[in-house]
Amino acid sequence: MRMNMGIKKREAKVRHLPWTLRLFGVALATWVGCAGGLAVSIGMDRNAGWAGERSESAVEQKEQKTSEPGGFAVIAQAVTPAVVNITAIIDIYDPKGGGVPQPFGDFGGSQGPPAIPKRQRGSGSGVILSSDGYIVTNNHVVAESRDLVVILPDSREFPAKVVGADPETDLAVIKIQAEDLPVIPWGNSASLAVGQYVLAIGNPFGLNSTVTLGIVSALDRGGMGLARFEDFIQTDAAINPGNSGGALVNIHGELVGINTAIASQSGGYQGVGFAVPSSLAKPVLDELIQKGKIVRGYLGLGAQEMTSELAPWFGLKGSDGALVTDVVPGGPADKAGIHRGEVILQYQGKNVKDGQMLLEQVTRAPIGQQVELGLVENGKTRKVHATIREQPPMPQSRRTRTTRMEHPLAGVEAADVDEAAIQEYGLNPLAKGAVVSFLEEGCAAELAGIMEGDLIIELNKHPVQSVSEYSSWYQRLKKEKTVLVVLLRASRHLYVLVKSS
Repeated sequence: MRMNMGIKKREAKVRHLPWTLRLFGVALATWVGCAGGLAVSIGMDRNAGWAGERSESAVEQKEQKTSEPGGFAVIAQAVTPAVVNITAIIDIYDPKGGGVPQPFGDFGGSQGPPAIPKRQRGSGSGVILSSDGYIVTNNHVVAESRDLVVILPDSREFPAKVVGADPETDLAVIKIQAEDLPVIPWGNSASLAVGQYVLAIGNPFGLNSTVTLGIVSALDRGGMGLARFEDFIQTDAAINPGNSGGALVNIHGELVGINTAIASQSGGYQGVGFAVPSSLAKPVLDELIQKGKIVRGYLGLGAQEMTSELAPWFGLKGSDGALVTDVVPGGPADKAGIHRGEVILQYQGKNVKDGQMLLEQVTRAPIGQQVELGLVENGKTRKVHATIREQPPMPQSRRTRTTRMEHPLAGVEAADVDEAAIQEYGLNPLAKGAVVSFLEEGCAAELAGIMEGDLIIELNKHPVQSVSEYSSWYQRLKKEKTVLVVLLRASRHLYVLVKSS
């Protein structure tokens, strides 16, 4: 397994599920993330900081055996008031028209009118952290959102803003202007054992205050590609799309996890859900509230796990250690003289089991601290000292939301109508124009409703019959703020107005 200490993230094996109601009826890939159903109110008193004690009402009544009638009901009644519904206005596109009125009928076709963008509400979950309105949810719930609204179980609605987000743990904090809100006390996830009962509370498919019961199926789950830092609680409590950011509580009504993902072949519940443990979530959320971001240590090197098969090639008898695979030029590791092919066996005098352990140690180190690393290469050992720096922002992938673009059509890639394009997009072999072969996510053209596979045949009423003509008009229109694009989609023409972002 390859761990990157500031270079790049591992490719995800488990995809986050979209958390909006669009997920209804959609069959998704085998591992689907982000269905998570539990986030927790982390009881933080405005003046005293994070609450660490059980609330009287939640504990006294729960000392009874939870298997007795009413036991789980008492827990549910105590915690559901602090689990909220989070909605956001988002732009979505329906390739079949998405219910757009057809005043002139179907024109003899069966696919309906071309897709146009619509603004819809998406739904996720969150848990109140403090009585004055801090709320925890998943980063993937708010990352692409606009106009966040929090709906409390008593039906009150509040606009919300993002305080801080941490994609590397998939956690985020939002804030509403309210007082005297109910909270859930923190629990100790380290005290959980496989087989113990847990409750999941959230808003699956927009169904508010849904409570499900299950057990802890496994602990310390990682290596699934959901986030850079993974130490998940696995549970069989039913979790579905819309549960993301909801609460996972123990039999004392304490928050022990923030549900983040599901494993599913259908996109729905199949008995495997994952929650970020409170031991990981609590310090991250605390720092997000205080600083608005997470500051992590950085050495500027990539490392992978040492294996028994690799060990002899590096003069090692065991499989402990982190094999250095990359060194960032000018970074702390480079300045310390570390190079690719060395194996890090010790960090601050302690043995390094693997690359993940080294990553966790480095990211938790104070910025500016000088650390000692024990290295070995071809049987020769040495020690070096490196200074921890602040981790730079992770580079965005090609498909992430873009920054401001001046040209209305920036982010659009086009191709000629050749045999490959005809087969891939089902184009008419006699059609002329420039086919959209790629759209950068979040670009103005995508937001206006243009999709991959569309055939561009006019720009500002000028005919486009090839990629060369498209490129020519692209250059001529570079100073324009708005471009009228005529598309051919599924044998239908569509006029789209694209404005520079």
